[in-house]
Amino acid sequence: MTPAENAELALLLEVAGTPKPGNVDRERDFPNLRFEHFLAGAVGAGTGLRSAENGAPVGEAFEEAVAGMSQQSGGNTQFGALCLLVPLVTAGEPTPDAVAEVVESTTVEDSEGFYRAFEHVDVYVDDPPDGADEFDVRRGTDAISAIREGELTLFDVMELGADEDDIAREWTNGFERTFWAGERIAELEGPLSGRGAQVYLELLAREPDTFVAKQHGKEVAESVRVRAQEALRDGPELIHAFAESLVEDGVNPGTTADIIAGGLFVALERGVSP
Repeated sequence: MTPAENAELALLLEVAGTPKPGNVDRERDFPNLRFEHFLAGAVGAGTGLRSAENGAPVGEAFEEAVAGMSQQSGGNTQFGALCLLVPLVTAGEPTPDAVAEVVESTTVEDSEGFYRAFEHVDVYVDDPPDGADEFDVRRGTDAISAIREGELTLFDVMELGADEDDIAREWTNGFERTFWAGERIAELEGPLSGRGAQVYLELLAREPDTFVAKQHGKEVAESVRVRAQEALRDGPELIHAFAESLVEDGVNPGTTADIIAGGLFVALERGVSP
């Protein structure tokens, strides 16, 4: 399979994994966001992923992937995952050095594509760092003039958010958690979707999810981390109860799911077969 095909498959395998506490999976829907929306989003993103594979600039391919992903009625399904997958596909080989070279070589034009992507779908983001209001991604294309004036590459933009956002931190930290997840998925046995769900819990137990922290505060994110540790220790019954309780409370560790999609891609590219 090609890198673009493996990236699309990674998106499908990620959402098929269950249970993934707090996230849509093949056994759990949200009222306005269903399993099928993620399947459609993955298929729709394929055009942008193929553009990345064929050498399109990162920002252009990312916007195209998000535009395709958004062509379903559920809204934002995989924006964060595509932030990871587009440069991984562009890199051509699944190594930290290769993807670091891609993201560190991004341009102002890549930033423009990234900001245009916010015009296609609603994305929950936190307030920008102090002094960076003009670069607020929620401004979409209205922020492009400031990006041009400041000559901010897409890597520069990610650096602005790296202290509070794990996807941005992956960009600035060699995709460390993504590659850890890929290696861990490769070590496990069984169906890849199940391995993804297992490593999702392991990641959630290691660090608080920044999406949860943005939506509900750092104390809730830390509580989710501790509960993930307890669920891993006590087994399937508690894991399923944990999953149901997060859905009921509207707590969605979406950033962790995004990193699992990246990890699944790394495992597939390194020869793990579904």
